[in-house]
Parts: sequence; structure tokens; C-alpha cells
Amino acid sequence: MSCVRKLRKRTKSQELVYQEQCKIVAQENGKRIGLEGDSDLQFLLKGGDLLKVKSRSWRKTRYFRLNEDCKTVWQQTTKSFKRDSSFSLEDIDSVRYGRQTEGLQKYTDSSADDRCFSIVFKGRRKNLDLIASSKEEAKRWVSGLEKVMTGIYSLNRQQNSEHWIYNCMRKADKNADNKMSLKELKHFLRQINIQVDDSYAEMLFMKCDTSNSGTLEGSEVKHFYDLLTYREEVDVIYGKYASTNGQMSSGDLLNFLQIEQREPVSLDYAKQLIEKYEVDETAKQNKNMSKDGFLMYLNHEEGSIFNPAHKPIYQDMHQPLNHYFISSSHNTYLMEDQLKGPSSIEAYIKALMKSCRCVELDCWDGANGEPVIYHGHTLTSKVLFKDVIKAIKEYAFKTSQYPVILSLENHCSIEQQQIMARHLTTILGSALLTQPLGHQMPNTFPGPEELKGRFLIKGKRLNKLDAAFNNNTTEDVDSVSEEDEAAELKEVEQKPKEKTSKKFKLAKELSDLVIYCKSVHFSNFEHSRDNHDFYEMASFKESKAMNLAENSATAYIHHNMDKLSRIYPAGSRTDSSNYNPVPLWNAGCQIVALNFQTPGKEMDLNEALFLPNGKCGYILKPEFQRDPASQFDPKNLRVGPWLKKKSLHVMIISAQQLPKINKDKQKSIVDPQVRVEIYGVPDDNNSKQTHHIDNNGFNPMWNIKFQFTIHVPELALVRFVVEDYDAASHNDLVGLYTLPFTSIQNGYRHVPLLTKRGNLIPSAGLFVHIMALDA
Repeated sequence: MSCVRKLRKRTKSQELVYQEQCKIVAQENGKRIGLEGDSDLQFLLKGGDLLKVKSRSWRKTRYFRLNEDCKTVWQQTTKSFKRDSSFSLEDIDSVRYGRQTEGLQKYTDSSADDRCFSIVFKGRRKNLDLIASSKEEAKRWVSGLEKVMTGIYSLNRQQNSEHWIYNCMRKADKNADNKMSLKELKHFLRQINIQVDDSYAEMLFMKCDTSNSGTLEGSEVKHFYDLLTYREEVDVIYGKYASTNGQMSSGDLLNFLQIEQREPVSLDYAKQLIEKYEVDETAKQNKNMSKDGFLMYLNHEEGSIFNPAHKPIYQDMHQPLNHYFISSSHNTYLMEDQLKGPSSIEAYIKALMKSCRCVELDCWDGANGEPVIYHGHTLTSKVLFKDVIKAIKEYAFKTSQYPVILSLENHCSIEQQQIMARHLTTILGSALLTQPLGHQMPNTFPGPEELKGRFLIKGKRLNKLDAAFNNNTTEDVDSVSEEDEAAELKEVEQKPKEKTSKKFKLAKELSDLVIYCKSVHFSNFEHSRDNHDFYEMASFKESKAMNLAENSATAYIHHNMDKLSRIYPAGSRTDSSNYNPVPLWNAGCQIVALNFQTPGKEMDLNEALFLPNGKCGYILKPEFQRDPASQFDPKNLRVGPWLKKKSLHVMIISAQQLPKINKDKQKSIVDPQVRVEIYGVPDDNNSKQTHHIDNNGFNPMWNIKFQFTIHVPELALVRFVVEDYDAASHNDLVGLYTLPFTSIQNGYRHVPLLTKRGNLIPSAGLFVHIMALDA
């Protein structure tokens, strides 16, 4: 709760004391995030009036300030204290300076550009569009918020945990006297998700109240914190290897790394870890690692389940484009469902910022000669084609430099197609690929590295690609068949006897922009092999693709060695739900398009596949999906290079600081259980789960072992799911984490946890032991 709200209930002298306490709290939190004494932080803590914009007519002044916890922003009407609210900085996706959102572009004039900024939230929460009184003030808000957010995100799990517990303690201290009564201690335990009976709470309180004062203060609070955060399981591991005067020497640490973590590292590496993570200067000078230093190591990336060597781009990026899985979005323009949900430029920005490398543009004739994008024949709202292209140009390469494919579903008249072509060429400029690379007709795709920073258009083309070299001319306008997805959507709307194959007229200006991704209709694999060039690609609806992957997987894999394949969800998925992408990756399909706006297991798996290799949106397919001699069939695993059988041993040891699911119910405590799921070839699909633990989301412990057999590790994904058990209804998701089997580190590892929308839960995690052995 903000200090400002509490001030109204105090006398003048109490207010002064409380204000001073708030300053101290803010200083302590500022120090935690590395911004002690920072002028931008002080500016945010002081706060100020901003104009909040919702429409041309709705503009209201609101007072905003950063709370003393340095994690939440408080907003209030300037006229009264009755209506106020706050939001967490952890819920912010980005802060944009200028008129960089649809709302500000629509409801403000360009003259206000340098005074505007927007707070863009994660998930579906609407943007907060604001106007400051001056350019300098707007920039100060933007730079200050970005600085504090960077400080928060730079905290490791242990620091986040300390920050969170510390602020929960502050909130539990109802009368702000820097002491903790028994009643306040019980409230604090509920806040951090622990349900204990009164006798245990009293025992804990009396154990720490060494002064017998009836309250905990100073060193007594520190003692209580230490008891609360004691990690018995880490103590046992540390004690096993700490054989040098009660500490780990660099040699002891090396033994732990080689024996338990299965890391082929040197003594120098162990010394580097001590230098990097040891918190005690004396231990560091003696090249020893204390228990606190050891816990710090376990909570950083070297102690994470995800192999840090896979974090940067590490794969060969010079292979032909069709040798990669490509992160792809379907109906990218939609924020919600496909019947009446809003179309938005924001949806493109969010997808591109997640390194999506293939976005869809559903183009229709619009008013005033300007083409629009929306889900045709529905109540979904419309956005201008040119505005979408401007946003794509701005955000395409912020998180990945590798090429972006613009998949056009073209329903426009010739005149508006020509306008589309003009917008593409003028807005995208030299970044738009308008000629094949090189000086002669290619026979295969260039690689992502050669296409860095380029846009590729996927759509219909009037002629073959060699026309770009031999000056073959075509008519300015000609008829081509519809895109397969457009035809399929019409089939959904029509009665069976009305199904017809439609043709539409295509403008030469738009046709000429299609280089490596020419859309063609798929009949069968033999027809494609005999009649289609490498750059001619088909789009498959999910049912057809699933059928091919199920019954003709080897042929499908060979088709994808030569060409690109795009898969899209069935038109009947009006709720924007997703299909399981794994069988299609198993068949070597590259552009497996999902509804990015819909969270769930399918998007978890997609984010997991593209987690390694710098999150760049491109993952090199296994060699057995690229080698023409391969006879790999996901359903029939004969002996071959794909068969690298592993025995995966997973021990779920404990969890830390799991969030409360129902924050509205103060007495609601999580009953956690953990499920481990394997996704890959059919023989590898599996799932096992722990029992639930009653009323403990803070530090539950299981020590349960699972064993899985993995036949094709290069296609396997491992998913950890933590749920709040409920005997009477569906379990609620607490957090999850999914990663490729090949990116898992052996040994004692912390597993971060994400929300259903893929956002990190800063202080929460699982502690596991992993061992992947040759079977």
C-alpha cells in the first residue's frame, strides 16, 4: 500500500515520521536494484500529473508515482483520494516514447508527439496512453521507468526472493513501527503462501523473540527471515562436498561440478564461479565458496536447467531457409477470437517482439482507396494495411535480425493491390527482397544469415521466378487461383455442393514482389516433386497436414527437404484455439502457424522450441530431417541416426515462493503438485506427476523420482507444470516451464516458472535433480 494513502489517517507529526520511513524504504529498495541516489528514481518516487487519453473526448488528469517498493506505480485522481489504483512494473511489456500506439495516433495530434508516451502491458490489458506537460518530463518518465524495470529484471532469483519477502514484511507491518507482532507475523505467513496452525506460528515467534518483548525487531526479524528461508535440501548437498573447514574449496566445487552436474570443466572454471558468486570476501580471497555463495551460484544461469551455452545464437545459420523451423503466427492481426475480436497493430508488435518470423496479413479493399487488414466477413475490427507495414518495419528486427516472411492473403481489387505493392516498396525500402540473391537463377534457398534484415513476401505469383533473370514479360494483370486458406474458409461457410475453386485477378506489381515464397496448391507429393520448383510452397490446413504427418511422414519429411510448408489452424477454430504443433515438426514442417494471442500448451511448446539459439525465431532441423538419404519415420523408429535412446531421470525435490492463485482471498493457500510431461515422437510422449502438498506454496518439498525413456532426443520437449490441486474442481495453473530435451543441464538445477502467457514469475521456481543417461 502506498505511503500517500496512509498519510490521511495520521496526525501531522505521525505523517512526518511516516514520510521519513517511506524515504528509508525507498532508498533500501533503490539500492537493491542498483539505483541508490539515482535522480530518475527520485523523479518517479515524487511523481506528477499526467494526462490520460482514452479517446478524442476522454482526457483526464491523473497523478502517478512510483511506490516506495520500487515495483508498483500508483495512480490517483487529483481531486479526490477515493478512486485510485496501482499496477506492477513486472506487468509492463515496454514503455514507448512518442505517439507509438494506435490510441495516441488516433486520438492525438502530431504536434503533441514529443510529449506523449505509452505504457504497454503484457497480455491483453489495454495500453496506458499518456501526455506529459513537456518533452523533458515525458522523456524523464520513459527513461526512469525503463531504468527501474532494467534494475528489477537484472535481479537473480535469490535477490528477487529477498526483495519480495522484504516487501511482504513491510506490508505485514500494519502500524509501520518496524516491529512485527504475532498477529502481523501470521498475516505475513499468509501473504507469502504458508498456512500454519497457531501453535506453530507462536513457537516460531517465541523462538525468535529473544528479548521477550512481544514483538520482533532488528536482529530478531533477521533470525526469523533466516529460519524461514532455510533450504535444508541445499544444505545437504553443500555439506556433502564442503570438506575444507566447513566450506567448499575450488577443488571441492570442481568435484561437485564434475560428479553431480556432469560438467566437463576445469579447476579454473570452478575458481571463476567463486570469483563471480561468492558473497563473503574472506572466502573469496581463500578461493572458497560459502553456503551463501553456493546458493547464489544455483540461482544464476549456470545453475539453471537451461544450458546457458544455448542462450546465444550457436547454430549454423547458413543452411537453406527450408532447413529451419520458423516461428510463425496465424491471423497475426487478431488480439482475441476470429468472429468479433479487435484487429490491432499491437498484435503484430507483440508477435515480432517474441521473434515471430512469419506474420499473416489478411488484406481486403478498404475505404478511400486504402486496403485494410481484418478477418473477412466477420465483425472483427479493421486496421489500415499501410499502418501495419509501418509497424512491421519498426519492430521486425528489434529482437532478431533474421528474415521476416509477410504471408499475404490477398482479397483486394487490382487497384488496391497496386497500392499494397506501393506501400510495401516505399515503406520497407531496400529491406524488401525484390530480386533473388546472386546473378543467376538459384536452385535452392539462401540461408537466414544471407537474408538478415530482409523482408520476404509470401503470396501468389503470375510467372516462374526465372522471369526475374531472362526478361520474360507477363501481362500487367492475370488470374490466379485463391490461396488455399482463403478457399478453405469459404468451404466452411458454404454447403458441400456449393464448393468451387475460385480465381482472382493478380496485379503484376504485387506478383513481382514474391521471390522465395510463391504460393501454390498442393495435390500430392509426386505432383509437387515433378511440377514445383524449390521456391513454390503450399499451405496445408491442420487436418490435411496431420493426416500426411500420420500416414505419410517420411514422404512429408522429404518434401520439406526441398520446399517450405506452411500449416494453419482450421477455419472452424473461431475461438482462435490452437492445434498441437509437435507432430508437424516431427514431419519437418517449417512454418507451423499458431494463434500467438491464445495462451496454452500449444504456445508453450512453440516458445520452448524457439527458446535456444538466441530466441531468434529460427531453429536448425535435425540432420535426419535434412539428409536426402534419411528414412526417418516418427511412428516407426527403425535403427538410424535419429535413434539416440536416453533414460531421463527427474527428481522433483522442492519448490520456492509459488504465487497465490486467488489473491482476493486472503486465506487462500496453494496446494501444489508438479507434473512432468514429454512431447516428441509418439513413443516418447509421456506424463508423470507428484502428489499434492497441503497449504504450502512457500517451500513445499517432494523428493519424488521419475524415469522417462527418450528415443529421439533431438525432437523431444520437456514441460514442467505446477498446479494448485483442487479435489472438487479443475486444478488451477500456478506456473510452468518448457524447454528442448537437448538444452537440459544435468545435476541439481533450478527451474524458472512462467505464467500461462509466458511471463517470468520472478521469485518462484522448482528445484530438481536431472540425469540423462544413454539407455
